[in-house]
Order: sequence, then C-alpha cells, then structure tokens
Amino acid sequence: MQQLQFALLTSLLLLLLLPGIRSTATAQEQEVNIVHYQPEQVHLAFGERTDSEIVVTWSTRSLPPDQEVGAVSVVEYGQPVDGQVRLTQQARGTATRFVDGGHKQATQFIHRVTLRDLEPNATYSYHCGSDFGWSAIFQFRTVPSAAVDWSPSLAIYGDMGNENAQSLARLQQETQRGMYDAIIHVGDFAYDMNTKNARVGDEFMRQIETVAAYLPYMVVPGNHEEKFNFSNYRARFSMPGGTENLFYSFDLGPVHFVAISTEVYYFLNYGLKPLVFQFDWLLADLAKANLPENRSKRPWIILYGHRPMYCSNENDNDCTHSETLTRVGWPFVHMFGLEPLLYEFGVDVAIWAHEHSYERLWPIYDYEVRNGTLKDSPYEDPGAPVHIVTGSAGCKEGREPFKGKIPEWSAFHSQDYGYTRLKAHNRTHIHFEQVSDDKDGAIIDDFWLVKSKHGSYRN
Repeated sequence: MQQLQFALLTSLLLLLLLPGIRSTATAQEQEVNIVHYQPEQVHLAFGERTDSEIVVTWSTRSLPPDQEVGAVSVVEYGQPVDGQVRLTQQARGTATRFVDGGHKQATQFIHRVTLRDLEPNATYSYHCGSDFGWSAIFQFRTVPSAAVDWSPSLAIYGDMGNENAQSLARLQQETQRGMYDAIIHVGDFAYDMNTKNARVGDEFMRQIETVAAYLPYMVVPGNHEEKFNFSNYRARFSMPGGTENLFYSFDLGPVHFVAISTEVYYFLNYGLKPLVFQFDWLLADLAKANLPENRSKRPWIILYGHRPMYCSNENDNDCTHSETLTRVGWPFVHMFGLEPLLYEFGVDVAIWAHEHSYERLWPIYDYEVRNGTLKDSPYEDPGAPVHIVTGSAGCKEGREPFKGKIPEWSAFHSQDYGYTRLKAHNRTHIHFEQVSDDKDGAIIDDFWLVKSKHGSYRN
C-alpha cells in the first residue's frame, strides 16, 4: 500500500514539474541552436571573371527562423585603411540545404556569396555569416592585373586526406607568406567526405580553411568523391561554369586552365550523359581557346584531372594498363578519348594525381617520346604535351612504390610526400618545381617548358 502511495505521489510531482522541465529543455535547445548558426569551413574560389570576382563559400548547421532570403548569407568586406581593417562593403548570396546520403541523413546549409567588381592587386579583409553569427576575419589578395602579362604562381597536388595530410603544414606556411595566387587540388579529398555521415568531410573542410579561406582553392573530383553520385563534392565547392563543379575553365595571366572530371569514364552507373556532356564541352572550350585572338593573348593551355593517362609505379590497377580510359576512350570502339584532343588543340601540360607519387614524363603522344629538337633541351618546343602526376600530398593510404623497370618515357619519379609549384613567367617560359615534404621542403625536381610558338602539334 505504501509503495502504491509513493508511486502516485511521484507521478503527481512529475506532472507538476514537467512544464518547467520542458521549458528548460526548450531554452537549452535554443541556446544550442545559436552554435548551429556559426559559419565554418570557409573557402574561396574564382568567380566567372577571374580578374574581379571571388566566391566565398561556408557552412552552418541550421538557418535562423523567419529570415529573408540572403539575410543569413552575408559577406562584409573591404580594403584596409592605414593598416586598419575596414569592412565597409557588403554582398549577399544564397543558402542551399545539403543532406548527406548516409543513414543519419546529416543536414547542413551551404552558403555562397560572390564578391564582384574587385580591384586588381588589392588586399581585402572579410568575414562571413549573419547577425546570428560571424566567422573570423580573413583576407585575400586579388590578381595583380586584369591584363594577361603577369606571372601567376600556384601550388598543385592531389590525394590529401584528414589523416597523414603530410603537406598541409608547409602549404599553410607558404600561403601565409603570400607565395601563391591560387591552389589546385586535383581530386581525392578527406578519405572520404561522406565517411561517418559526412563528419570526415566537415573535418577536412575545417582543416583546409587555413589555406582555402585566403586563396582560391580550385578543385576537381576524384574516385574517392564518388559516393552518392559525388553529392558531397558537388555541394561543398563553388567552381565557375555552372556544371556542379565537375568541369570548368578559367584564365590566369597568360594561362588558360581547363579542369575535367576523369571519373565520368569510370562510374558509368550514373549514366553516359555526364561523359558526353563533358566531352562536347571540352571540345568547344579548347576550340575557343585556340582561336588566334585568344591563343595569342593566353598561349599556355594547362589541363588537369584526377586519373592519369600514363604512370609507371607499381599500382597494377592503373599503371600496368597501356590503354587507360581517359587516354583512348571506351574499350574497342575508342570513343571519347582525350589524348587526341590534347594533341589536336596543342595542350601544353596535362596534370594528374590519383597515384600517390610524383612523376614527370618526357613530351609524349601515344607512347612515343616527342622531345624538342635540341638534344640537351627536351622541353623546348616539344612535339607533344608534357604530363605530370602529382598525387603525393598525403593520405592514410600511403605512397606508391616504383619497383620494376622504369619505361623510357618517364623522365623523373619519386615517392616522397610533396606537391608541385607552377610559375608561368611569361608567354614563352613556364617553370615547375616538385617540393619534397620528406626532405624538409627541398626541391627534388624542376624543369622549364619553353615554347616559341603554341598551337596544334599537327603543325
């Protein structure tokens, strides 16, 4: 009887206290939601006009309730005055809901704001967010000139993850020193962005913020982005061209950069349309870049994508196959092969990753070395594109060894962790360096590509 009375009294007490408990819980939820409005994973990219537009992208967990469109996606920015930060300008953009394909259906909101009519050769400070929460203040520098006669410097690499991101600290340091105008990450991020219900992707984007919030961070997809039809990759980045970041091009000084997805050749389970669409787009883009008025102004054409056409390490999934899909196209029928396009339209350099190593090739077409006419200067007016594989920035999968006989078309190779530097000095000279992080930043390979004329190798 006493037990029954105690149970009744306990139930009555809970009923009396429940509204207060609910009220406290609601207050706590509202307090927690403040954190959900805080910007994170801030990164930059070039807009449609490289000389005057920057796109700022970031994430929040939630959107504040009852807010107008654009009120929660704001960038305040400006040039410093007497060394003091002045955020006197404002731009607004959009927020897109992204739901990861994992079983938790993790949700976040991706914010995009384009800063337009930026002055060349200027330093801008900025922060992003809304009145519900602001990021830290970052800064970036616009390109030195709207004209073509300046010398862009870039760091280029692929295959960098959260774990064992060997090159990241050095890239952070060099970014802070102002060594680069942009970064190109040639596929394979985080390992993988969808892992642990996209938490690994969030961690990676926070990790690269120390570089990507200060420089345009230009990307292409790799095989590790494939899950859920590349949904994490498509949602998180903001490349120009309106093709969901899969392929695009942009101009920087005397260089026309062309970015492609090699994965459209390998993941045909998502359909043939992406492959056909990209091939037609690439054909048109290269043809336009080769118009006399364009090639004379920007003579260098550099193409980059994740999986290489040529490689010689011990990776038997790729480097022992002479007819890679990207090079020759579909087996047997050889449709949509890329190498004939590179040759026909005079692509100067093709940069790849995927292999966790570095390799520089002699100028090559269809496995035939076509060096320059001078014996001691093979990269002066060569008869074919120069291929570089730079996929050793660092990831948990380790590095690829070179054990067997190295083919005659391979000029230099290394399995050191590191990344590539590119500097386009002018319309005739371009310089490449390979940085070894294993050797404390030493340059283990470098070469000059020199061209007195640009155009189709058939001529």
